[in-house]
Amino acid sequence: MIELKIDGITCNGCIASVKRALVAADPAATAEIDLASGAARIETQLPRDRVVETIEAAGYDVVAG
Repeated sequence: MIELKIDGITCNGCIASVKRALVAADPAATAEIDLASGAARIETQLPRDRVVETIEAAGYDVVAG
């Protein structure tokens, strides 16, 4: 499991966008993202740096985790 904090998550559409990007990179990926805090728990076979790259390519900043 990869735990991250994502900056710029402001609505459920943002959450859906991040999840779509992760699934496009790894069809078996799952993510729980808290709207209020931006905290994300991601289950994937991708390495951490690829997860960060994927989220940033979707337009969000990974700020911690």
